[in-house]
Amino acid sequence: MSENKPVRRRRRADADRSRTAILAAAIVLLDEQPDASLERIAEAAHVTRQTVYAHFSSRDVLLNAALDELTAETLEAIDALDLDQGPALGNVLRLIDLAWRTFERHPLLLHLPPTGPHNTPQVGTHGASQPGSHGAPRPGSRDERHDPVADRFERLIRRGQRAGEITRDLPAHWLVTTLIALGHAAGESVATGHLTTRTANKTLHTTITRLLQPT
Repeated sequence: MSENKPVRRRRRADADRSRTAILAAAIVLLDEQPDASLERIAEAAHVTRQTVYAHFSSRDVLLNAALDELTAETLEAIDALDLDQGPALGNVLRLIDLAWRTFERHPLLLHLPPTGPHNTPQVGTHGASQPGSHGAPRPGSRDERHDPVADRFERLIRRGQRAGEITRDLPAHWLVTTLIALGHAAGESVATGHLTTRTANKTLHTTITRLLQPT
């Protein structure tokens, strides 16, 4: 039995490498072609379609894994900002800037159609993949991936309220909910071509500053 351990470890390492390659290829390809099929993703990852299915049982599952990867990457970047130091309002805007840099690097996040495992019945992209069918989060839907980001926003806003830098006229939780809704609205405006990414970010800055500044 012990002689099989190196073989099992090797197979596990090969499987991990395949999964990592598929995820990386999916993120790159879906950024360029949000409706890319599993066949195209398998080709980009240099694996067979069967190998993709061995790791991800459907396009929904693969897309959600890609979004989890991007969420983890974003949270790491957010925590590197050291939001506990400096003016709270300025840090909120820095956080917004980071989010928009993420959108610019990963346009996939601006083109997510409607339902999936992480969301309420109204959120997705997948299967044979027609935009607007299947399952990843869409702006306006409940996605648990927002929770860690919302927590960081709320901590920042409460600190700003205690220091008198951010309005106390509205509850912190409501301000966070509004910030996220504004972010979705800006994302929709970019996705539909009504605003450029640069204009959307500038508009978001102005709106959020007016919303949060004490009166």
